Amino acid sequence: MVESHGRAPHPDVMNTVSNSRATDVHEAPDYQSLQRPLEFSAAAAAKVRELIAEEGNPALKLRVYIQGGGCSGFQYGFEFDEQQGEDDLAIVTDAVTLLVDPLSLQYLMGAEVDYSESLQGAQFVIRNPNAKTTCGCGSSFTV
Repeated sequence: MVESHGRAPHPDVMNTVSNSRATDVHEAPDYQSLQRPLEFSAAAAAKVRELIAEEGNPALKLRVYIQGGGCSGFQYGFEFDEQQGEDDLAIVTDAVTLLVDPLSLQYLMGAEVDYSESLQGAQFVIRNPNAKTTCGCGSSFTV
């Protein structure tokens, strides 16, 4: 389980639903050779920049994490964080930083964090090649 970093999530971050692309994974791909083991899209960075501006704190970074729970076993979480742990992975896109702790990274290797606006609403989306199955709402998964 990922520790909370003491800051309440921004309402727009907390209320987003993440979708996973379910795939059948028999053998974990080797993402160590990738320059960026996790992708942070320009659309997601733009939305995070907008939310940070609303908060009025340019030191904020978006943290994505995995925690136990949800109807499929694990679920995604997002929160703003001012602190970057020395073992956090930091992905910078368009001067906006996404943080991932090492425990969560093992479930997110090769995934993409994106932001999507559609008729169903606006939401952060995680496309995770490691997810074997997802629940109906898309916010939890199994590996």
